[in-house]
Amino acid sequence: MDVPVYNMQGSQVGSFSVDEAALGGKVNADLLKQAYVRYHANLRQGSSRSKNRHQVEGSTRKIYKQKGTGNARHGDRKANLFRGGGHAHSKKRTREDYRVDMPKKMRRKANRNALLAKLIDAEVRIVDRLELPAPKAREFAAFLAAVKVERSALVALNESNDGTKNLRLSARNHSDVTLCRADQLTAFNLLNHRYLVIARADLEAWLSGPSSQTGKAAKTDPLGRAGATKEAA
Repeated sequence: MDVPVYNMQGSQVGSFSVDEAALGGKVNADLLKQAYVRYHANLRQGSSRSKNRHQVEGSTRKIYKQKGTGNARHGDRKANLFRGGGHAHSKKRTREDYRVDMPKKMRRKANRNALLAKLIDAEVRIVDRLELPAPKAREFAAFLAAVKVERSALVALNESNDGTKNLRLSARNHSDVTLCRADQLTAFNLLNHRYLVIARADLEAWLSGPSSQTGKAAKTDPLGRAGATKEAA
C-alpha cells in the first residue's frame, strides 16, 4: 500500500510504502474491540464514592407530622426517596479494580491493526517534517486544513525533537486535536480520533521499533530499553 506524503503546506512530496501483511493483512474487529475495552477499562480508578442518608448535609427535622396528613410516614428529607437524599446502598471505601490484562503480543498486534484500519480508510496524514517556525495556533489550523483534516485528529510527535516544541504549543488551543508521543501509539487513541497526523520518520521508527515484535522475539530478544540493557551487559 502506497500512502501519500505531504509537506506542511499540504502539497504531496512523495509516497510511503506500507506492508499490509506486517499490520495484520486485514482488519481484525474482534481483536480491536478486545484491545479497546482493555485500554478503556484500565483508565478507571475505581474510587467512586456515594453518601448515605446520614452523610448527606441537611436538617434532621421531621418534614411533617406523623398522622393526619394522608401522606406516607417520613422523617427528614435525606431519605433516598427524595431528591438530594442519600443513596440506599451507598458505595463504601473499597477501591474496585477494573483492570483488564492482555498479552503484550496481542496488544501490539491490535495497535498495528488499528493503524491498518486507518490506512484503509485513508485517515492517515504522513508529513515529511512536522515543524513550525513559531508557536501560532492560526498556522497550525492552516496546516490541518491544508492536509484536509476536518475532524478530530491525533497528532503523534517525537519528544526528542526540539523542532516540535512550537507545534505542541500551537496545538493546545484546538479542542479536536490530541497530542501523543509517536512511540506510544495505541489502538485506543487511534480509534478515538478520525485522523492520524505523523511525521514520516516517526512512523518508520514505530513500524520497525518494539511494536514490530509480535512473536517470541518480544520476550527472547526485545527491542527498546530492555534490548539496549541486554546489549550493554
